[in-house]
Amino acid sequence: MSSIIKSHGFTNEVLQWHAWLDVIDLDQASEDQIKVLEESHPKAKTSDYYLFLGHQPEILRQRSAAFNAIMYAPGGMSRAERELGSMLVSRVNGCVYCASVHAQRFEQLTKRNDTVQQVFDDPYTAGADAREKAIAQFAIALTKAPNDIGATNIQALKDAGLSEQEILDLIHSVAIFAWANRLMLNLGEPVFPATE
Repeated sequence: MSSIIKSHGFTNEVLQWHAWLDVIDLDQASEDQIKVLEESHPKAKTSDYYLFLGHQPEILRQRSAAFNAIMYAPGGMSRAERELGSMLVSRVNGCVYCASVHAQRFEQLTKRNDTVQQVFDDPYTAGADAREKAIAQFAIALTKAPNDIGATNIQALKDAGLSEQEILDLIHSVAIFAWANRLMLNLGEPVFPATE
């Protein structure tokens, strides 16, 4: 198991998430609500996030389909780099829960956590190599000022070795977390492990 990182309120620990609004009562759920929860995530029936979003089954269905296509589609950018982009956006947006989840996935895929420590300490200087640094700078720029992205930003990614397909995958992973972070940040809060 990798070491626990805690920095600036962020962590790679497994967190829970608590909704501030009413979640679906599974005993009262409609057939379609149960179906979309089963389609969405293996732990959806015990997750406040999915149990709240399940109030609108078709929106949750579309969200899950888009998320899975963006994060798990074969080809293009590696899964680890998509997780890196997602972790960076979440760090910049202040979404502790999402940053934690994607830090864990990045660590599982790369078998290292040096970049996770860097992202949590200072996302603006993060990256274990030139490629990771370019991904970090682009993810931050797209998150903070999407209207300022131009050809020079794309060229910087190409110069770091990213193909056009990888660049598109990075943009998708950054963009979907603009959405995901806002849902998490405005509907509930992370729950940290109990300390002894």
